[in-house]
Amino acid sequence: MALLPSKGVVISVQTLVLSVATAAILLCFLLFSLTASSPPCSCPTPAIPNSSIRIGDRISTSTEDINWVKRQIEANGLHMQQNVLRKGINPRTRQQQLEDLRQFKGISHYDGEEANNHTALPCPGELLVEEHHSNYGEPWAGGRDVFEFLAESARLTPSSRVLEIGCGTLRVGLHFIRYLDPEHFHCLERDELSLMAALRYELPSQGLLHKRPMIVRGEDMDFGRFGSGTMYHLIYASAVFLHMPDKLVWTGLERLVSRLKPLEGRIFVSHNIKFCSRLGGEECTKRLNRLGLEYLGKHIHDSLLFNHYEIWFGFRRIKA
Repeated sequence: MALLPSKGVVISVQTLVLSVATAAILLCFLLFSLTASSPPCSCPTPAIPNSSIRIGDRISTSTEDINWVKRQIEANGLHMQQNVLRKGINPRTRQQQLEDLRQFKGISHYDGEEANNHTALPCPGELLVEEHHSNYGEPWAGGRDVFEFLAESARLTPSSRVLEIGCGTLRVGLHFIRYLDPEHFHCLERDELSLMAALRYELPSQGLLHKRPMIVRGEDMDFGRFGSGTMYHLIYASAVFLHMPDKLVWTGLERLVSRLKPLEGRIFVSHNIKFCSRLGGEECTKRLNRLGLEYLGKHIHDSLLFNHYEIWFGFRRIKA
């Protein structure tokens, strides 16, 4: 029997081998037991953030949103009362408020030389009392309905680019400007008062000056000031072509085709397309095709807040 020398301890080779083998068997048994008895891991996997989705990108009001606000009204026991002036600091109609602004400059105001030292962007009283909100023949809130329909129909994202022909006082445009990235909303408008309302009241009061929309005064479908390199995902005209000669509408479409993204871009025109239908269906189709446009059909969308619907006609560019 071979002996291993040690400091006062003698261990045989057979004993050492047996001890190592026993330890290995115990270790294997222990590992097997742990593996067999442990349940499969159900730990949550950390979600990978989607950089293409941002808070606030959702467009339409959901059914859950509507149900929520109905519950709030019910929970508070609210009922619509007669719309009369309420008690307050100084309740006024729009006309009375405008008269007060002209005569008294407001409840608290600066006099003399100080009057011009505290207001960075003085705004005319007519705009402050929002008289321009009544210029459309229907509620101002309808602008949100138009935005939701167009943005979803064109599958817009905040990085999309939009051109409105005749944006007026931004009844619709405000919602696009808020949703889109800075400088991605363009507008051609001919009416000076509408432009004043948009630039001197709506954009500042809505906190949207930092979005830098490109709003251009012009007419006759002249889009030259928007540059030649911009490609739009959506071009739309709400009740604008109704007031134009057919020849001018066709001139505008011819100029716009090259600015519309092929296939994915959309042109939407509201109310009717008499500029096209007056030619007859076959001739209208031929003329559109010569421009590189395809008619996509008629669409109807309902209002969220009042009994109203609008009709829109869609087109897309079929030639690159």
